[in-house]
Amino acid sequence: MSDFLLFLIVGALAQLVDGALGMAYGVVSSTVLLSFGVAPAAASAAVHTAELFTTAASGTAHLVNRNIDWTLFWRLVPLGVLGGVAGTYVLTGISGDVVRPYVAAYLAVIGLYLLSRSFRKIPSRPVSRRTVAPLAACGGFLDAIGGGGWGPILTSGLLGAGGQPRYVIGSVNAAESSSPFQYR
Repeated sequence: MSDFLLFLIVGALAQLVDGALGMAYGVVSSTVLLSFGVAPAAASAAVHTAELFTTAASGTAHLVNRNIDWTLFWRLVPLGVLGGVAGTYVLTGISGDVVRPYVAAYLAVIGLYLLSRSFRKIPSRPVSRRTVAPLAACGGFLDAIGGGGWGPILTSGLLGAGGQPRYVIGSVNAAESSSPFQYR
């Protein structure tokens, strides 16, 4: 099987997961790319290039369906950008061989975290401002380093804080699709 066909299949399956959960395209894609020996910086760049199109489609769909909480959106974008810039700086400033085990461990932890979260029901309530800022910065940073993390960190964190699923998923996806850190 050619590499292109393999990556096409992996991308399609990752998008199927992302479409169902509102997160995990980067986690799934990055994990597979790293397992095939792709350098972390190259895996992150490849995943984010593909996400230009997938998040644009997702953000547009959420906009059309009015699933975006604009107040939450504007609180996510600036700190997500700062976290993404910091993560990109760290990722490109360190050798791929040094960072690879840490990125792999991070992706494994995020995968297990998402799996464990799927078995708990959390009641909806307004998300506090103090919760959004660190989640956005951390999500942008980890997404840039690991090639995935914006959705898992933000979506699960905001849902865990009690955010309404429709607006959390819509706002997080729209913020990702419009953030400059996505286009590095």
